[in-house]
Amino acid sequence: MNDAIAKRVESEFDTILALGAKKRLAFMFETVQKFKQVWILNDEHGCVMLTNEDDDCVPVWPEREYAQAWATGEWQHCTPKAIPTKDWLSRWTPGLEQDDLLIAVFPTEQDDGTILFPDEFDSQLRVVKQRL
Repeated sequence: MNDAIAKRVESEFDTILALGAKKRLAFMFETVQKFKQVWILNDEHGCVMLTNEDDDCVPVWPEREYAQAWATGEWQHCTPKAIPTKDWLSRWTPGLEQDDLLIAVFPTEQDDGTILFPDEFDSQLRVVKQRL
């Protein structure tokens, strides 16, 4: 990749990260629909979890690069993992609901993203599919 393209890609990346939580939420669903996968972070114990107020959340991102960018400090040992959308809908939604976990959609270093119940996230994934 030449320097001009690399700078443009980096600029787009930074622009997306600088968006507010609602715009990042929209970007998340558009991107997940396009690539048919949700990105999480894993460590040696499994999926990374966050605590937002009193709720435990699973953070998710639209692309590997955003998940990797979040993995700093105490999370730097974590690795991004893609979950195919069909697996998310069939296994992750029921599992998260059963475990009373929420989803932190596209968190950044500046904010926790949009916090959704698993069924809300699932519904949004399905709405996007129906629009296409």
